Amino acid sequence: MKKEDIKKVVLAYSGGLDTSIIIPWLKENYNNCEVIAVTGNMGQKDELEGLEEKALATGASKLYIEDLTKEFLDNYAFEALKAGAVYEQYLLGTALARPPIAKRIAEIALEEKADAICHGCTGKGNDQVRFELTIKAFAPDMHIIAPWREWDIKSRKEEIEYAQVHNIPLKFSAETSYSKDKNIWHLSHEGLDLEYPENEPKYNEPGFLEMGVSPEMAPDKATYVSIGFEKGIPTSIDGVKMDSVELVTKLNQLGGENGIGLLDIVENRLVGMKNRGVYETPGGTILYKAHAMLESICLDKDTMHFKEMVGKKLGELVYNGLWFTPLREAIKAFVDKTQETVTGQVKLKLYKGNIINAGVSSPYSLYDPEIATFDEDEVYNQKDSEGFINLFGLPLEVVARMKAKNNI
Repeated sequence: MKKEDIKKVVLAYSGGLDTSIIIPWLKENYNNCEVIAVTGNMGQKDELEGLEEKALATGASKLYIEDLTKEFLDNYAFEALKAGAVYEQYLLGTALARPPIAKRIAEIALEEKADAICHGCTGKGNDQVRFELTIKAFAPDMHIIAPWREWDIKSRKEEIEYAQVHNIPLKFSAETSYSKDKNIWHLSHEGLDLEYPENEPKYNEPGFLEMGVSPEMAPDKATYVSIGFEKGIPTSIDGVKMDSVELVTKLNQLGGENGIGLLDIVENRLVGMKNRGVYETPGGTILYKAHAMLESICLDKDTMHFKEMVGKKLGELVYNGLWFTPLREAIKAFVDKTQETVTGQVKLKLYKGNIINAGVSSPYSLYDPEIATFDEDEVYNQKDSEGFINLFGLPLEVVARMKAKNNI
């Protein structure tokens, strides 16, 4: 699409450094086009303050703030939780949030009859793929503008200089501006000293951690929490029923206070490079642990082992922006079937960054104490194992005889 034909652009807007300067840049480079900003509220409440005033002051005609927090948890994060989806230890906080945001942006762009959608993702990152694949799923003919693939700006320092020239207020400087992404599920930190894997994250430096404290700063007394699940979905804390937003908010508080959910990894990005990231996921980490404990007594061996492979595959799909695909939908159908009996209570002990098993129960438990006991029982005939071992080991005997016959 020619630049002169673009009159109205919908911008994925967070109010961070990239999108703050993109509004004036679009107007300068796309014939003073109308810019409509769209922000997805994913639970990052403190980052939404003054956002509309800022967007309008920098040239946007209006700002949509779409509350997607509950949809994000119910339809994305909890779906990943049920599957046990993980990508290289990463619990997918940013990757899971992109599909609902991009979906809503595409819907608004169509409603507004926009000529293009713009995002602030860099050409090095994963988010450009996640945004654009979702846009293709819901607005396949929409033109996409990605300034990082067009402009002459080459660094965050140059972005800050551009903002200063255009009188765009920033709450940080080039020396303190980690690249962050925050929602109700997690907070990520990248850039600055974290670009060097030999540097330890500044966990105990005031202001670095936002969702909790380091294990060293956590209380010396443990916190116990009991989480109730229904068909794989967490529904209560300590016997109190809660919706997804209330539940994750509460677990973020408990986990954060006890130094739970810190992760420092060098991950393999979709575009091929390695990237160092530090993540805070207090509530999500607790839920993954609790859900795995409950599955350990509710799923049979073969289903559990196969589901582990499926969870890894879903983690890759999510990380790579492939949420709205037939394979992801098929995986959901499989996972939903496995969760029909994943109902029960899980008790955990939170202590200085550790999540310790403190008990698990379910009406659908496959754990039978009478079968598993080391004491006397009336239901298990230990002599049965002899015939089983003979049959199970028959291939080994055949190979051994062949080797002996041929002096191998």
